[in-house]
Formats: sequence, C-alpha cells, structure tokens
Amino acid sequence: MKKTWFSMAVVILLVGILAFNIGKEFSKEETKPAEQAETKPAVSETTDTVPAASGIAEGEAAPDFELKTLSGESAKLSDYKGQKIILNFWASWCPPCKAEMPHMEEFYEKNKDSKFTILAVNLTNMDRGEDSIKSFVEDYQLTFPILLDEKGEIGAEYQAHAIPTSYVLDEEGIIRNRITGPMSEEMMEDLILNME
Repeated sequence: MKKTWFSMAVVILLVGILAFNIGKEFSKEETKPAEQAETKPAVSETTDTVPAASGIAEGEAAPDFELKTLSGESAKLSDYKGQKIILNFWASWCPPCKAEMPHMEEFYEKNKDSKFTILAVNLTNMDRGEDSIKSFVEDYQLTFPILLDEKGEIGAEYQAHAIPTSYVLDEEGIIRNRITGPMSEEMMEDLILNME
C-alpha cells in the first residue's frame, strides 16, 4: 500500500511539473508580441513624426500650436515670434496659480511694450467651465492673452502635469527655461529681462 501512495505522489508531482513548464512556455508565447512592440522605435524612420515629449527641452524650439482665446479669437504661438514669452499653463481652481497671477499681471503691465508677452494657457479640460475662467480673469484683472486648451492636448504636449508650469521662450521661440510652480515678479524679471 505504501508503494502505491508513493507511486501516486510521484506521478502527481511529475504531472504538476509538466503542467507548470507547459504553462510557462505558453506564457512566453503570449508576451512575445508585447515585448517586440516595446523594442520598436518610437518614430518611424520614414516620417518626420516625433513623440509628444520631444521638443520641450531647454534649447529646443517650442512646438507651435493654435488655440481659441477667451475672447473667441484664434491665436498661434508662432504669431508671437519676435517677442520674449512666458508660456504659462494654469487652472482657475489652482491655489499656486492664484498666488502667481497678480505677479504675472504686474510684470506684464510693466513690460508689455518691450517685445514681451505672457500667454496664459488655461487647461480648460481640467477646469470648471468657461464662466469660471472668465470670472477668474475678471477677479484678477488679467490683461494678457488667455488661451483655452479645451482638449488638454497642448498641456499634455508641454508636460504640464503640475500647475502652474511655465516656459520662458526667447524671440526665436527657443525654450530657455521651464519653471514648475508659481513665479514671483522678481523671478520673471530675472528670467526675461536678463535673457541674453
């Protein structure tokens, strides 16, 4: 009787090992396409398409975009070429954005006549609606252009994962600095007025 139990235990153990190895091989076959997809280049060699994260590093040209303004007009980043730009991503519910806006307005008013502008891109897809944005702009008496990123595509392209996020662009549209968090008027002066 002991031999029979021992024989059965050995058979069960062998069947278990065999099933485990077959399952392991099957698992490898299932994951091969996913592994192969990961090793493919992100950009096809036959196209000029680049990944979304490209083109936003310091020293690179800022990707152009076109958005509707709060006043209903259309504005392109390239329309402002020849000016130094603070490209600011924000939302009306964001406390650091609220802290930053008075400084931005003050700096804008002092410097708007010296080939400088602020483009404030509202992450509209994450905000509380256009009425809330209009109310915010009125409350803070903002006079610089407010652009509406209704689909969130520009914020994603510029990696505005934390807000406020700002990019400082020179007259040629080259990114000179990226700042995450609120800026003071002194910071803006340092970044814009001392740009070589």
